[in-house]
Formats: sequence, C-alpha cells, structure tokens
Amino acid sequence: MSRPAPGLRSDYVAFYSLPTRWTDNDEYGHMNNGTYLSLFDTALSLWQIDQGIAIQGPDAARFLVVENGCRYHKEAGFPDLLHAGLRIGHLGRSSLRFDIGLFRNDEAEACTEGFFAQVLVDAHGQPSPIPDSMRRLYEKLM
Repeated sequence: MSRPAPGLRSDYVAFYSLPTRWTDNDEYGHMNNGTYLSLFDTALSLWQIDQGIAIQGPDAARFLVVENGCRYHKEAGFPDLLHAGLRIGHLGRSSLRFDIGLFRNDEAEACTEGFFAQVLVDAHGQPSPIPDSMRRLYEKLM
C-alpha cells in the first residue's frame, strides 16, 4: 500500500511547541496513540485562544468534531519537544477541517499528521454559518 510522504514544516502556517511528558509513553517506549489527538486538540485550542475565539463559557462558538484522523510517519515520545503546525484543509459554509502536523525537535518532516473536521452548530445542534469575522481568522491558516 502506497502512503503519502510526510508533510514539511513549510506546509503549515502557525506553530505551537508542546513538550512531551514521561506519562505520554506507552510500554513500548513511544507515545501512546491517544496522546496524539490530545496534542492536536491542545494546539488547536491554543491557536483559537490566541485569536480571541472563546472556547468555553456562554460566548463560546460550538464546533462539533464530526471526523478526525491520524497518520503516523515516525515514532515520537518523551523527551521529544514537538512542534504542532496548523493549517486549514477545508473551509465551508458551516464546516472546516484543521490539518495538524507534529514535528519532532528540529526535524523538517512531520512525524505525525492528523485532522479534525468540525461543524459550527447553533443552540439546537443544527449547522450554522461561520460568521465572517471568524472566517477571516480561519483564512489566515490557509
């Protein structure tokens, strides 16, 4: 089976450094699979906070994750310093897909790449258009 080549740092727009922890490793000595999605979510949340997007409380936009995924290229684990790169892979009327690449230490190729597809919903759980002000923020990641 043919696999896509790992993405490069230059493929991503915004970056956040995320240190690994001893507890991130599994008994095989590399990072546990579930930890990757947690790191993706942390990087995305940090970007949203930096942009002034409320992620909790009554003013928070309610984005629901409808799909996610992860592709592993190389092992990572403690004590690696990971750099999470972000970009928008798709921006629709009420949905978007964040692509996230994790880069070990100073490596140029991603050790792991993943995505979160999200839909903005209203108080009743129905898809809602992404406001123009928010859309402009997401366009910065394209």
